[in-house]
Amino acid sequence: MRSRAAQIALALLVATALGAVPADAETIKVGLSRLLGYPAVPIAIERGYFKAQGLDVAMVFFDSAQPISVGVASGDLDFGVSGMSAGFYTLAAQGQLKLIAASGGEAPGFHAMAYLASPKAFAAGLTSPQDLAGHSVAITQLGTSLHYSIAVAAQRYGYPLSRVTVKALQSNTNVIAALGGNTIDAAVLPETTAAAAIAKGDAKFIGWVSDLATSLVSASACFTATKTAGERGDMVRRFLIAYRHGLRDFHNAFITADGKRRDSASAPAMLELMEKFTGTSEDEIERTIPFVDPEGRIDAHSIDTQIAWYKSQNLIKSDVKAADIIDTHYATLVSHP
Repeated sequence: MRSRAAQIALALLVATALGAVPADAETIKVGLSRLLGYPAVPIAIERGYFKAQGLDVAMVFFDSAQPISVGVASGDLDFGVSGMSAGFYTLAAQGQLKLIAASGGEAPGFHAMAYLASPKAFAAGLTSPQDLAGHSVAITQLGTSLHYSIAVAAQRYGYPLSRVTVKALQSNTNVIAALGGNTIDAAVLPETTAAAAIAKGDAKFIGWVSDLATSLVSASACFTATKTAGERGDMVRRFLIAYRHGLRDFHNAFITADGKRRDSASAPAMLELMEKFTGTSEDEIERTIPFVDPEGRIDAHSIDTQIAWYKSQNLIKSDVKAADIIDTHYATLVSHP
């Protein structure tokens, strides 16, 4: 019979092998969606980076961005990782939310959001974002990065946004159903959701937002409540240590030091992990890699550009700037020449 000491030692060994959470770990909740543009949290959970910081992290999933901002502001969630939205900027302008790190974004050669057409509209000639004028375009909610992406296309091709009928259908599931049912002409969807819709025949690919962007577009970010940032600083810093470790792993798998697309030796393991997180096949993920800064630096210029557009559409009423909502106690910024 094994001695009691041997049994305890074996139990500890098994617990370590299974990545057991320490009994005194601090439990936190992070709101996000199962999208490739939000890789840091699932990577840091899977690889034990949060546990190393004494944190037990639970992911809480949403089908659109704005409820995540509300959940963080209310205290129901400790952190959010989502696309930027007018709802987020409004809450931040009210002093309720702070940006603390970047997540996935658009950059030449990297893809976070796609323009899609319904099968019927595609067959009738809607084959490019240039053709969106005069058509209905579905998104989850008004005032989101998806909405902003329609404006990017309109500006690039010189047609007024008023020529596009924007339909807010509240969830990615509803948008895909409308595309597949041909009740909407086009849509803008996040990368992995778009890939799944295309694979099922519910949509036709007509372009990447990144192909129309001349520079980095900060499509998503990590944020927390102003109260959390002010009162739980040690926990926020430990969270960001693990979060940035996850970003670096993703970046190093797919992006060179000078910002070019590649597949490193660590790419196969990362593809497997991301397939588990997103529910999207490795082949589809391979084609839809977003840009991720290895340190999670925030591009304040991109944020200010988005805020200016939301204000021009009367989606933000407050006079707010990126500098007002980025907490530089935690965040680092992209340097512009």
